[in-house]
Amino acid sequence: MKQNISSTYAAFSPQHYKNFTGALEAFFEQECPQLGGFRTREVLVKCINEMVAKFFPKKTHMKHGQISWTTVHKDAKSSYGKLMKNTKLTNVVLDLVQEGDAIDRANSKKLREVKKETISRICQQAFKQGGCLTIVELALILKMPPRIIGAQIEEFENETQTVIPRRGTIHDLGPSMTHKKIIINKLFIEQKTVQQVSRETHHSVKAIERYIVAFKQILLCRQKGMNTKEIAFSVRKTVRLVKEYEKIIDEYKDNNYILKKLMNLEVGIDSSFEKMIDSMP
Repeated sequence: MKQNISSTYAAFSPQHYKNFTGALEAFFEQECPQLGGFRTREVLVKCINEMVAKFFPKKTHMKHGQISWTTVHKDAKSSYGKLMKNTKLTNVVLDLVQEGDAIDRANSKKLREVKKETISRICQQAFKQGGCLTIVELALILKMPPRIIGAQIEEFENETQTVIPRRGTIHDLGPSMTHKKIIINKLFIEQKTVQQVSRETHHSVKAIERYIVAFKQILLCRQKGMNTKEIAFSVRKTVRLVKEYEKIIDEYKDNNYILKKLMNLEVGIDSSFEKMIDSMP
C-alpha cells in the first residue's frame, strides 16, 4: 500500500508545478541563484503572483464600460525629483462609461456636465481602490487637453464645494488653489473640525494642520505689512504658494470678513479624536 501511494505521488505531484508559479520558481532557481534558497524564492513568487493578479484582473470580472488602469498609490511618498520607477503603483478599475450615461445624453444633458461628473467619478473610484489619478492621466483616458480637465475640475469643485481626490491635491504637487480655498473655508468660515474636513476632502489630519499653520502664518505676515517675497522668506514657502494664500485672504477681505477674527479663530478637533490621543501610550 505504501509503495502504491509513493508511485501515485511520484506520478501526479509534478503536475502541481506545471503553471506560472512553478515556472517562476524554476526561473529564480536557475537564473538568479544569488537571491537565496527556497524560502526566499517562495516569498518572491508569492508577491509576484499577487501583483499579477492585481495588475492584470480577469476581464470576465469587469463590467461593460470599465477599464483597468495603473496609477500612483495614494500612500506613495512624494518628493522633488523622485522618478516614477521609484514610486509605489497600484492598479484600479474605473467606470469609464456607466449605466445611465446613454440615457443622460438621450435626455439632452450637457456634455460638459457629463464630463465633469465622469472626472469626479473615476477619481473617487481610483482613490477608494488606493490610487490617485493625475490630470495628465485623466486627459489620456478621456481624450481631452489637460488644461480643459483642470478647468472642469476647478469648476466642479467650486460648484459643489468638494475636493476631487487626485495626485495634485492628495500629494500636494503643483498649483491647485481650489482645494486649498475649500479646505480653508470649511475650517475658518464653516468652522468644521479638522477630522470633518479630513474626511470631506480626502486629506490626512497632518495635511489639514499644515494648511491651518500656513494660512495663519501668511495672514499674520500680511497684517504686519510684509510683501509677498518677505512672507515667502519668513514662512519658508515658495512665492507661488504664498500668492495662492494671499488670493484667498484678499477674497475674504473683499467679502467683508474680519481677518483679525479669522486669525484668532481656534480650529476644533473632534472630542472622540482627543480621547483617542489621550488614551494612547
